[in-house]
Amino acid sequence: MSQKLELISFKLCPFVQRAVIVLKKKNIDFDITYIDLNDQPDWFKEISPLGQVPVLKVGDDVLFESSVIQEYVDEITPPSLQPADALVKAKNRAWISFGGDIIMAMQGMVTAKDETAANEKRALIETKLSQLEAQHSGANFFNGNEFQMIDAAYAPMLMRLNFIKNLTGEDLLTELPKMAKWSANLLSLDCVKDSVVPELPMMYKGMLKHMDGYLATQIKE
Repeated sequence: MSQKLELISFKLCPFVQRAVIVLKKKNIDFDITYIDLNDQPDWFKEISPLGQVPVLKVGDDVLFESSVIQEYVDEITPPSLQPADALVKAKNRAWISFGGDIIMAMQGMVTAKDETAANEKRALIETKLSQLEAQHSGANFFNGNEFQMIDAAYAPMLMRLNFIKNLTGEDLLTELPKMAKWSANLLSLDCVKDSVVPELPMMYKGMLKHMDGYLATQIKE
C-alpha cells in the first residue's frame, strides 16, 4: 500500500468499528483520529461530505459510509474477506445492511423513556435477531468456520448487546443459541477486542446514564 490510511470517528461509534476490525484483521498500518461530533473541528467539516463518521482519508481523497470503507480496505489488501460465491456475497451485503437496522433499533431502546417504549424496541430487536438466527450457519462464524466481512460488520452490535447484558442483566440472546455462540466467538478475537478504546465499556455505561431512558434505571451498580 503506497499511502497510510487514516480513519476519523468518535469513540462510541459502532460503524467505524466495522472498518477497524477489517484493518486489524488484515494487519494494516493505519491511523485513527477521534473527534467530538457535538463540536466538530473545521477541518472535519471541510473533508466530510455528510458531516458524519466514519470517514477514511486516502491521501487527498476521502471515503464515507462504513460498508464502503470496509469493502475498499478489503479490495486493496488481498486475500479477500468476502465469500468467493457471488450469490453468497450479495446475500451477505443485504444482511450487513440489516445489521445497521438493528443498531438503530438498539439506539431506540437506549433512548426510550419508559418501560413500555423500551419493551417495544426490545421486541423489535428480538424479532430481527431471530431472523438472523435463522440465516446463521450455526458454525463459528456467519457463513461457516471462516471469519469474513459479515462477521466484522456484526461484531460491534454484538459487543453492545454484551455491554447491555453486563450492565443491566438483560440478555437478548438467551433464546438464540447460534447468535450467542457467534457473539462469544467474535468477542474473543483480538481484531475485535483491539478495535475499540479500552474505556469503551465505561463510556457506554456513561452514555446510557446520559440518555436518561428506562434502560438507565436498570443498570446494576
